[in-house]
Amino acid sequence: MIQSVSDLVRLLDLESIEDNVFRGLSPPDLTQQRVFGGQVLAQALTAAYRTAPEGRLCHSFHAYFLRPGDPAVPILYEVDRSRDGGSFSVRRVVAIQHGAQIFVLSASFQKSEPGFEHQAQMPQAPPPEDLPDGAALLESAPLRTRARPFEFRPVIERGLGDRPVRAPLDHIWLRVPPPLGGGPALHQAFLAFASDLSLLDTALLPHGKGLMSNLQIASLDHAMWFHRAFRADDWMLYVQDSPSASGARGFARGLIFARDGTLIASVAQEGLIRQR
Repeated sequence: MIQSVSDLVRLLDLESIEDNVFRGLSPPDLTQQRVFGGQVLAQALTAAYRTAPEGRLCHSFHAYFLRPGDPAVPILYEVDRSRDGGSFSVRRVVAIQHGAQIFVLSASFQKSEPGFEHQAQMPQAPPPEDLPDGAALLESAPLRTRARPFEFRPVIERGLGDRPVRAPLDHIWLRVPPPLGGGPALHQAFLAFASDLSLLDTALLPHGKGLMSNLQIASLDHAMWFHRAFRADDWMLYVQDSPSASGARGFARGLIFARDGTLIASVAQEGLIRQR
């Protein structure tokens, strides 16, 4: 189980096998039947960073989940150095287990430069100090093995099983308990991990279902854009909505704001939500 921030930091400390090839482990937990998607996102992004030119930061990644990951065996991450231009670098990462691809990620990195600035406005939400800790809800669910490095303050408690129907819109405060060291690459990896914890569940809200309902649920893809510098150990407001569900797939998107209202990242995901 991932018990602490240091546990997740160790998961992101990939072993270098040879040039452009890295090996990552999963937390030892016999209750997990497959690798959590946020873990693979974070490890793949870390592998891409290992090969990116110094001084260039990831501004976006796009990923597809191809097969369930086996938590009992290591994951190999093979990085293709697709391009290094004057301002941008692109890396493609393939995650492999048992000789088959389980996941692919393309990430783009950019050197810092000035430009036009605008952003969406952060919605009004109660401050995290006025909200109950969301950890108690997660203690009774498989999510507890993934979410423990993070603090959560949901504006509206969701519940994880069947629940009252409501609009597919939610606000959740989250952070890593401070202090988290490291540079931007580590903080981006932590936020990528956390971004997969609750997003797809938003598509279930208007149907009165949750992650623990009798459903087949799996992430199909995940995209993320990093807009501005941030720290994952400061409170962030995760604004999530789901504009569509169809064809046994739910689509959800998120905006992540720093506490001062700065838009730091955007997220989009589509996942399988199949009635058993």
